[in-house]
Amino acid sequence: MASMGMRGALTAAVVMGALWAPASALAAAPTITTGGVSNLGQTSVTLHGRVDPNGTATAYAFQYGPTKLYGATTAAVNAGAGTKPVRVSQAIGGLAPATTYHYRLVGIRSTRVFAGRDRTFKTRRQPLGVSLAAVPNPIPIGHSTTLAGVLTGTGNANRQVQLQANPWPYTGGFRPVANNQVTNALGGFAFPLLSVTVNTQYRVLMPARPAVVSPIVVVGTTNKVTRHAKVRRGHRRGRLHLWGTISPALDGSGVYIQKLRRGAWVTIAQTFARHTSEGYSRYSRFVRQKHGGRYRAVVIDGTGAHWPSASRSIRRRHMRL
Repeated sequence: MASMGMRGALTAAVVMGALWAPASALAAAPTITTGGVSNLGQTSVTLHGRVDPNGTATAYAFQYGPTKLYGATTAAVNAGAGTKPVRVSQAIGGLAPATTYHYRLVGIRSTRVFAGRDRTFKTRRQPLGVSLAAVPNPIPIGHSTTLAGVLTGTGNANRQVQLQANPWPYTGGFRPVANNQVTNALGGFAFPLLSVTVNTQYRVLMPARPAVVSPIVVVGTTNKVTRHAKVRRGHRRGRLHLWGTISPALDGSGVYIQKLRRGAWVTIAQTFARHTSEGYSRYSRFVRQKHGGRYRAVVIDGTGAHWPSASRSIRRRHMRL
């Protein structure tokens, strides 16, 4: 059985602590290689990989989920303390059909985690399938969106479909969140959502046989980020001041000042959101620039409750005053 979140894997690793001595500060890090998959089905798969403990006792686990945030972790298993790679594998179930999953193998030593590279697989389709998409997506926190899809296959008309949600931090499982809908003559259906406050996983299933489950769709929520910019006088080179607000508040979150260069946004400075007593956070950052350009601020919610949020861009042409 899989345990949700990396915390479960680390807890298992601590429980297994008697299997190895504390790692020396000079011990070589384990070599972790994420392998391929086998036995791929509609709701299950077997994950493979290799662990080289490099002479120090190491445990391993697989992380997996519909995004690179994963969300699920298998129980930790001892890989020993050898000096040669060990082939490892783990069968997992409870997956959604026709869904792309990210996965990786991780090594565990006490409280340290060593991650292999991210890979993906896509579960097989069902003969009678259902699609699902959210428009718009992402949305500002508390705003509305519509989840719509189509039930395909023989007998897809006039079938009941149920919408289920699993909000961040994705540990509560999927639960019904709306009245069942009935598909139209073409198998179509739609669920309006009036307010989404955190990143939420959604899926649709048919409560009657044959059991059909849609791919998981993550509706992302974003904070509102404002931006202002002003070139300070009295300097040979432009000293640009960028500041603004973040609402709702995200105190302590990273704020990245970016500049558009050759069609790509590049981070040129970083600061952190500061607390206010007015329900929003503030940020402020001075940067020196030889030339003007287009700038924006991007806020990263480190908890994963919201998607990265970007302000509108602002252009400053003259940096020498």
